[in-house]
Amino acid sequence: MSEALVIVESPSKAKTISKYLGKGYAVKASLGHVRDLPEKELGVDIENGFAPLYVPIKGKEKVLRELKAAANKADVILLAPDPDREGEAIAWHIAELLGVKNKLVQRVSFNEITKRAVLEAMEHPRELDINRFHSQQARRILDRLVGYKLSPLLWKKVQRGLSAGRVQSVAVRLVVEREEEIEAFRPEEFWELYVTLEADQPPAFVAKVTTHHGDKLKVAAADEAAAIRTALEAGRYVVNGVTQRQQKKRPFPPFITSTLQQTASRRLRMSPSNVMRVAQQLYEGVDINGDGPQGLITYMRTDSVRVSAEAQTAARELITRTYGKEFAPEQPNVYRSRAGAQEAHECIRPTNLELPPEKLRDKLTPPQLKTYELIWRRFLASQMTPATFLVTTVQIANGDYGLAASEHKETFAGHLAAMRDDDENGNGEEPEAKLPPLQESQELAGRQIDSQQKFTQPPPRFTEATLIKELEERGIGRPSTYAAILSTILDKNYVEKVKGAPKDETKTNADKQVKGGLRPTDLGRSVTRLLIASFPDVLNVSFTAWMETQLDEIEEGRADWRTLLTDFWGKFDQDLTRAASEMDNLKLQGELTDIPCDKCGKPMAIKYGRNGPFLACSDFPRCKNTKNFTRDENGRVTVAEQKISTQVCEKCGSPMIEKTGRYGPFLACSAYPKCKNIVSLKKGANRAEAIESNEKCPVCGGPMLLKVSHRGSRFHSCKRYPKCKGTLPYNTGVVCPREGCGGHLVEKSGPKGLFWSCSNYPACKTTFQGEPVAEVCPTCGHPFLLRRKRADAVMFNCPQKTCDYERVETAPVEPPAEAEG
Repeated sequence: MSEALVIVESPSKAKTISKYLGKGYAVKASLGHVRDLPEKELGVDIENGFAPLYVPIKGKEKVLRELKAAANKADVILLAPDPDREGEAIAWHIAELLGVKNKLVQRVSFNEITKRAVLEAMEHPRELDINRFHSQQARRILDRLVGYKLSPLLWKKVQRGLSAGRVQSVAVRLVVEREEEIEAFRPEEFWELYVTLEADQPPAFVAKVTTHHGDKLKVAAADEAAAIRTALEAGRYVVNGVTQRQQKKRPFPPFITSTLQQTASRRLRMSPSNVMRVAQQLYEGVDINGDGPQGLITYMRTDSVRVSAEAQTAARELITRTYGKEFAPEQPNVYRSRAGAQEAHECIRPTNLELPPEKLRDKLTPPQLKTYELIWRRFLASQMTPATFLVTTVQIANGDYGLAASEHKETFAGHLAAMRDDDENGNGEEPEAKLPPLQESQELAGRQIDSQQKFTQPPPRFTEATLIKELEERGIGRPSTYAAILSTILDKNYVEKVKGAPKDETKTNADKQVKGGLRPTDLGRSVTRLLIASFPDVLNVSFTAWMETQLDEIEEGRADWRTLLTDFWGKFDQDLTRAASEMDNLKLQGELTDIPCDKCGKPMAIKYGRNGPFLACSDFPRCKNTKNFTRDENGRVTVAEQKISTQVCEKCGSPMIEKTGRYGPFLACSAYPKCKNIVSLKKGANRAEAIESNEKCPVCGGPMLLKVSHRGSRFHSCKRYPKCKGTLPYNTGVVCPREGCGGHLVEKSGPKGLFWSCSNYPACKTTFQGEPVAEVCPTCGHPFLLRRKRADAVMFNCPQKTCDYERVETAPVEPPAEAEG
């Protein structure tokens, strides 16, 4: 009997599903997408109905050969990538590339990778969904048109290497506009007064002064607060009323992609990309019993809060058994998804509630366990009864002033028994009192009056979690794109993460409130300003949300994908033509500031170079004066003070100044141009001795030394230099992924910094911007990862564009000792 071929995306998923299906099935992995639009050309025939030119993805030749060989042996081919638009597109492209005829090719999908779900899916295969594929294809072409048309324009007008995107640029705009609100904000002083009171019985409690003559009290200055304090000290405190009411706190819905990312960011301090990577592992399967992997959660890319009847029943049984029948509502809790959600999918939930987190403590990694526990408890709590509180409020009078205090007393834990700290809305801002027994007309003793100076607060900066929430609420992007959007805007240096409180202790409370989160860089501000002026539709939040709605309409078969592209292209093409001639050219004139050049008096302008933004005289090239700059808390550009080093020039004795150039940080003599002495500050640049190498000189066969070039790349140099000038690049030991090449990836450097390329260049032009590390990708099985260093972390990513594996190591990883040479 011939086997049925099942094709999934990742090797780990293939391993899990193969265990469930057993004999009669061959399960293979495509390692994500197998074809896409070409990398170095538009790949869209605009004149011919936006026909896409798809090509096999570089490096997938071997995978495709294996899939075709397996397909030729099978009678039935079941395509089982993820149950979303991207998964449908992968299935469609695989079917096209296999090119099999007279064989049954069908689509299967499962929301969870458990034996029951997999076997049930195999019993109900379906045809490929052409509408869902067209929706993904329209999104891909839209993103290609925007990216490939706007990016070269930015290269010409601002800086080479920039990019723009249909969704990413709107996300940057939101961050920029929030920062502008913060900078424009002017804090206003106000005062609040709190009184410590005692009754006949303890405890003492604190009441807030809230009204004057029955109207809401507003205190704007210290003298007003002092006058109120004097009046209160002269008066009597009398209970004016005591009320009690029952308050219910309902559980939150189970997780969807966006809320999982938000909560994991807030409570676990995990980045969106990191939590999605961990959730992918839990979805695809973890070996917890030694008999093979099993999926622990349902599909993690969903915007639906729907729960299957089977999962509801299992939750109610566990709740009744663990907490008691009063903790399970009479009818299962049902939540409403937002408009446009894909209700065919379920929420993110555990696949087996009989596997609580405590049973898996020794089976999962710490990130996996934290993520699983978050999902497990949130889902269980979502199916429980509300928590109830007895809210007691007391009103107190003192002359013309009114005071208030309240107490929330839990009377029934409800869902809080499963998750007591899942308060997404935060706690109350006012201090809350525990009240003694009180009754109307009772006189109270005033013990202390506390007047507090406060300031109105600016809006907070976006965090990764709140930016995702903003994008979701505005209908921008989809669950599968949020993590990628955030990674892109950070990697492109349009947005940066800010940590810690301001160092300037003289700043107001309002200034100190905005101390972290996502802040736009000067590059992000400039690019956003240019794009808003020239492409108002692309950068329009409402327009972008409307486009997402149209893509949903295409998926539902209610709109045509070519019509959407035609309507978009007409206006976009006109904007492109106009921008080519009218968009400000920051490469030439820069962004003018009100700072005069200290050499010629002309205005200084912000320009962008290899090492970021700087100030340059607008009269360039007649005046070549440049300065570094900073922005103050109000967004104003100010010239950065020169940092004088403790070192003195070894040639003339003048102080040295810290600077940064195209090759990194260095010290320059302050007597320039009379003295042009410089000293590199790059790590390893000033080693007195190089390190002995095991390599042999390719010229003379002699020993070699491992050194570091002035651009920072490692290389081997003949020990007999300068008599012999033989050199070899530093070999990472990672084999070039190009099939049939046989070369190794070596370290090199250019004007833009380090990069890694094939040793067989120019015959093979494979290059990477991250350092290849011989570590197999746990998601797709790729033989190596790329390591990139940041200021506070090291990122490990899979080089496969279709794989979203990412690992963050918070403590910087130092290179091996020999690399320091």
